[in-house]
Amino acid sequence: MSSEILSVLEYMEKEKGIPRADMIATIANALKTAAQKGVNSGQELKIDINPKNGQLHAWSLLKVVDSVSNPKTEIHIEKAQLLKAGAVIGEMLEKEIDPSTLGRIAAQTARQAVMQRLRQFEKDRIYDDFKDQVGNIVTGTVRRRERNDLYVDLGKAEAVMPGKEQVPGEEYQPGERIRCLLLSIDSTPRGPEIILTRASPKFVRRLFELEVTEIADGTVKIEAFAREPGYRTKIAVTSTDPKVDPVGACVGARGARVKTIVRELGGEKIDIIRYFADPKEMIIEAFKPAVPREITIDDKNHRIVLKVATDDLAIAIGRKGQNARLTSRLIGWRLDIEEFHAVGDDPRGNAVALLFKTYEFDAALAGRLVDMGINSPAAFEGVETDDLVSAGFTAEEAAAIIARVTQK
Repeated sequence: MSSEILSVLEYMEKEKGIPRADMIATIANALKTAAQKGVNSGQELKIDINPKNGQLHAWSLLKVVDSVSNPKTEIHIEKAQLLKAGAVIGEMLEKEIDPSTLGRIAAQTARQAVMQRLRQFEKDRIYDDFKDQVGNIVTGTVRRRERNDLYVDLGKAEAVMPGKEQVPGEEYQPGERIRCLLLSIDSTPRGPEIILTRASPKFVRRLFELEVTEIADGTVKIEAFAREPGYRTKIAVTSTDPKVDPVGACVGARGARVKTIVRELGGEKIDIIRYFADPKEMIIEAFKPAVPREITIDDKNHRIVLKVATDDLAIAIGRKGQNARLTSRLIGWRLDIEEFHAVGDDPRGNAVALLFKTYEFDAALAGRLVDMGINSPAAFEGVETDDLVSAGFTAEEAAAIIARVTQK
């Protein structure tokens, strides 16, 4: 049995990294507990395992008395003195017993304890190995897909990428290499579960930190971030060094840096812009090459109304509203985009508005006057009641109009 114990100790120590002393304590406690419940029920036992050769020794702990009432826990003074010269009443004596008498159940219990300790150690090791890597990018091998979850082998442990953390359109086959962000380690009844992501904005942020040295050393800072996984990402950057162009640093020479990240993201588009604290400046920068014609900021409702020319409307809104949504998230304001109509785009409407403002005619009456050619106050010069009547106005309406014009 000593050789079997020794082989277990050596395997656990070399292959699993479990300290020998830890396994010895586990086996000894398991044997002791099982034996005290089995054939050695009622006895106080002491079990020791030699860490060098795996030799197992067991002792029964007996109290020296002059009248034995329980032979499993007590020993008469005369027998005690035969085992140990000078034994006295009240002393605890260790009587060695054959380990084989501990029973088959004790051996099975010890085996179960070893397996349980191994599983617990694996759980603890997984947590210890990966707790400091949360927020970092890890590389693994795709193992399988269950329902909508992707399981990835990280070498020392298996991790899972839930469906919501996957990028739409990305498909991976078993055996493929994959780079992900270690999002979190969740505690479950089965032990720690490692959660991976490729859809989180944190994944793209970490890619930039790895690829752009200026971000890693703090010269360039990512101030705002918005992403629609698989489609487009917008980031706003600033520089603490006036000599360093934050956008240029992220793009790299001939776009080398950003191209590397785009390849990793499977062609996802990345917009890099300069950050401004003023939301108006930020809007102008974020919508380039579209040029806002009019910007209205509602601080109370945290809302911005943006008007752009017809030609720029499609660019500003983006495919299925994507550009508008990302920009809204980037600046943190609600964003409404409207088509811009310059003064003069609606001559009739402008003329009606002018007559309404000058003479306080109602809109319908002003519209009828414009339709007959009177589109400004100057156009009333020489107009008489008969002219209006011949144009379709009643005598009363014509008289009222001429009177209003004359008064003004």
